[in-house]
Amino acid sequence: MKVQGLSHITLIVTDLERTSKLLCEGLGAQEIYDSKHKNFSISQEKFFLLGGIWLATMKGEPTERSYRHIAFKVDEEDLLSFEEKLKSIGVEVLSPRPRIEGEGGSLYFYDFDNNLFELHTGTLDMRLSSYKNNAKN
Repeated sequence: MKVQGLSHITLIVTDLERTSKLLCEGLGAQEIYDSKHKNFSISQEKFFLLGGIWLATMKGEPTERSYRHIAFKVDEEDLLSFEEKLKSIGVEVLSPRPRIEGEGGSLYFYDFDNNLFELHTGTLDMRLSSYKNNAKN
């Protein structure tokens, strides 16, 4: 018995259409399901594919802001383009957090319902290596 991998991520949002615009236009997701004709779950929902990951959005009340987030891997040269695209659709892009050399770059942003996302250019191996190298200093 073992966990095989990530099945899906579910986000609670107040406006499914607005979140669809963020995911599709802002991040390049593909909408694959909309329950507007028949609801099979606990609330209205939409499904998306983003970077090979199944994202589910369900209608509900937003949560409080926290650092709990979902990070997607992107290429370094695409960060600025993503930032411009996200700002153009009204997404709140945060100021970058302090970084140490070698851990990769990130773009943090909140959606319209206080869900925090990160677009990250690094890998786990890069992060561990940068921590190890900087611990020596």
